[in-house]
Order: sequence, then C-alpha cells, then structure tokens
Amino acid sequence: MKSFIPWIGGKSLLAKKITSLFPEDTERYIEVFGGGGSVLFYKKNHAKLEVYNDLNNNLVNLFRCAKYHREELQREISRYFNSREMFENIKERMKMRGFTDIQRAGMFYIQIKISYGSDTRTFGCNSKNISADYLEKVEKRLKKVVIENKDFENLIKVYDRPKALFYCDPPYHRTENYYDAEFSEADYKRLKSCLDGIKGRFILSYNDDEYIRSLYKYYEIIPIERQNNLSSGIYKELIIKNF
Repeated sequence: MKSFIPWIGGKSLLAKKITSLFPEDTERYIEVFGGGGSVLFYKKNHAKLEVYNDLNNNLVNLFRCAKYHREELQREISRYFNSREMFENIKERMKMRGFTDIQRAGMFYIQIKISYGSDTRTFGCNSKNISADYLEKVEKRLKKVVIENKDFENLIKVYDRPKALFYCDPPYHRTENYYDAEFSEADYKRLKSCLDGIKGRFILSYNDDEYIRSLYKYYEIIPIERQNNLSSGIYKELIIKNF
C-alpha cells in the first residue's frame, strides 16, 4: 500500500528497490527518519517488531492519531477544504498552542496535502483529493508499529540488535533548509559514527554527493536514478549499506 501522505524526499518511487535489499532474517525493522513512511507502507510487514521514528513532532502526532484515533481524525479532516485561504489560515494556527492532538493532526494533514511539493509552506494551487477515507487501511497497517519521536542516535542505541535492520533516510546533504526538524553539518558525521558501531545492519539513502561518497567510502555504495518529482529530468541518489 502507499503512504497516506506525500513528503519531501519521500521514497515512493524507490521503495521497491530499497525493500529488495532487505535481509530475509530481519527480526526488527526500524525507520530512523520515518517521514511519510513510504518504505514502511510498501509491504504489509517487514519484521516481527517494526518501529517508525521521526524528530518532527507534528508528523509523529499525525501518525499516532491515525493509529489510535482514526475515526476522530477523519471527522476533523472532513471539516476542511482545499483553498488558499484555508491553507494560510492553517499555517497561522499551527504556530499557536491550545489545540488538541487530533485538531493539530487534522490541520497538519491538510497542510501537507495542499501545499506545493508537500513543503507545508506554500499553497500548491492544485485539485488534490484531501479525503481521509484511506485512513482505515493506515490504522490497520500501524496497529503493531511502535511510533517514536527520538533523536536518531538514541533511537539506534535503544533498538540495536544483531538481526535489526535500520533504514535511514536523513535530510540530504545541502538540502537541510527544506525540513522543519534541524539537521546540522555535524549530524552527518554523528550519524555515520553511530552506524559504524552498530551490531545490526543498515540501509542508508542519500543524494549522490561527493561529501557523502567520501564519508561512507568503506561501505557498499549503490548509485541509482529516479524521476525528479518536482521537475522533468533524472535525480541521482545513493543507497549505502553495511552488509
């Protein structure tokens, strides 16, 4: 199944390729930078234990509400419609406090859906379907998924085991400004250092960048290409793994 939300840097076009690399003996699957969860949703199940994590509080709240309060979230979403005025109003309201988790999740869902390229910042000027009917399938898929809101280093240390698989899709190098959750230059090295010491296995997605190639030069690097979502042309990426 597909994710219920588009997301910047989402892996819907590469999910088949990425999951084809997953080891068959994986006992726990952890999405460290979950985003829209395209790889998670691509299969009914990746392992006995599955973990979705992201540092974006609004994103994690949306996933939790979809899992635990799906009917209430659907009702909340049904109150909105696709318009520039609605989008700008939601942007301002999301800066305020005092809303329930379900109200905030509903607004964030609409903000993602009707923004340009899912950036949550600019109105998309399109006729996207914003129905939340699909959420019943999402609720079932997330039923046994643990949803976390942790820094990547702490998360990896908590869930690391010999048969654990960490799928990491961090902000791409020099594209950090597109994301709300902060990811600094030092975090690239911190992530690499963390992955160097794990007992389990990792698969890492990045843009095809000389800095990244140099940083992970002792690991297997697989160059791939995909269609650019926001323009015509090809976008070059890397899949990096330690097994």
